[in-house]
Amino acid sequence: MENQFIVVLNHEEQYSIWPAGRDVPAGWREAGVSGSKTDCLAHIAEVWTDLRPLSVRR
Repeated sequence: MENQFIVVLNHEEQYSIWPAGRDVPAGWREAGVSGSKTDCLAHIAEVWTDLRPLSVRR
């Protein structure tokens, strides 16, 4: 069985993946997407189109 991951993001709206079942690190929150590493990274590639931190985009 392939490892499962969740998509997380921080206050700057920067995305990452985190192993499912582990506590999300401080400063990050779940984005509501989970699955294989490939699926999670595909989701991030689709939604994170502007890689600049939120504070720079404002």
